[in-house]
Amino acid sequence: MPLPSHSNSQTLGSNVSTVDRTLLLSDETLLRILSKLPGSQLLSISLVCKRWLNLQGRLVRSIKVLDWAFIESGRLIERFPNLTHVDLSRCCVISSRNSGILLHHGDLSLHLSTEFSPICRILEENLLSVDVIDRGVRLIAGGCPNLSKLVVVGASEVGLISVAKECLTLQELELHRCSDDALRGIAGCRNLQILKLVGCVEGFHWELVSDIGLTILAQGCKRLVRLELSGCAGSFDGVKAIGQCCQMLEELTLCDHRMDGGWLAGLSYCENLKTLRLQSCRSIDSNPGPDEHMGSCPALESLHLQKCHSRDKMGMRAVFLVCQAVKDVVIQDCWGLEDDIFSWVILCRRVRFLSLEGCSLLTTQGLEPVLLSWQELQSLQVTSCKSIKDSEISPDLATRFSSLKDLKWRPNTKSLLASSLAGSGMGRKGGRFFRRV
Repeated sequence: MPLPSHSNSQTLGSNVSTVDRTLLLSDETLLRILSKLPGSQLLSISLVCKRWLNLQGRLVRSIKVLDWAFIESGRLIERFPNLTHVDLSRCCVISSRNSGILLHHGDLSLHLSTEFSPICRILEENLLSVDVIDRGVRLIAGGCPNLSKLVVVGASEVGLISVAKECLTLQELELHRCSDDALRGIAGCRNLQILKLVGCVEGFHWELVSDIGLTILAQGCKRLVRLELSGCAGSFDGVKAIGQCCQMLEELTLCDHRMDGGWLAGLSYCENLKTLRLQSCRSIDSNPGPDEHMGSCPALESLHLQKCHSRDKMGMRAVFLVCQAVKDVVIQDCWGLEDDIFSWVILCRRVRFLSLEGCSLLTTQGLEPVLLSWQELQSLQVTSCKSIKDSEISPDLATRFSSLKDLKWRPNTKSLLASSLAGSGMGRKGGRFFRRV
């Protein structure tokens, strides 16, 4: 048999090199292989061919949609049929792409035209109509039956009912510009575990969730584990309803709340609550009521106060009274936290960890009696509290420091170990925390 010529060999080799051997693999096998790649490479493999583009879309589980037309055209579901996490917060807002003015608040960002009025509610002026948003939400609910997380702005009861009916595995929902009526829709989400509701945001939009909405929510979503209420109103009745119905609730966050006086007493019904966060609250509780009606949260382990106005003495005392079983206390950038207000934290007698940051009015004299009274305290962090001075540390406080398992002491940028600490043992135990500058 004659040997093939050199030119024929080149032709045969070129044909072999152009054969796509991945065609021999089924889609399921190829998907299993591609799923092993790091997420950073998934986008590049979609450029190989049309088949790989479709396969890459089937691997995507989470997406932030920037263009609402991508939803209404049906391309979102066609391109990514297996989505479990969908964020619509950016595309619900009409944004001026050519503007250099970017307004950012929390998770929301939008470009503003130069003609916007600073006194208007910006989000309401630039938000898509409710009918359009509901139509898009229904398309996503029908095309993503395995949806487990959804973020949306301005959806109504109509759109959210479709989510509750179609997405039985939904576990996490973040709803901006929320009202009582909208909560009637999500009351059907029986498996919901994590919920964030954003009501009123000054300058953006004005919607309020009241006791009516909180009661509807509590009676429908009884498996909630984590709840965040931002810019929401309510009172004792709404908080009580959540505590009585949502018995699995472990974490509650209130941000910039509009609660009526006496709401803190409702926390005593949250028997399994482990973490309480108060953020950016202008008032803790304007009228907490008598101590005998306050009650307490027996399972509470962690209390966080962040960027709150703390000049409300009655409210601060009430929150420490309700949280008297707490083990971890974190106070960060709270305005007006003076010695007499901070002294109420002594009501929490089981504290093991204390973190203070940005408490500029708190002094060493106000901190010392609290630390000396806590027999179970193991860890202490003091950062950027300029009125706390090293030179004012007493021998008793120095001895208390030496018994701690963990200490981070940075009340100001020039903090040094005072000479009064000599011989206390802190020089050896806390050497990694104190540096001479």
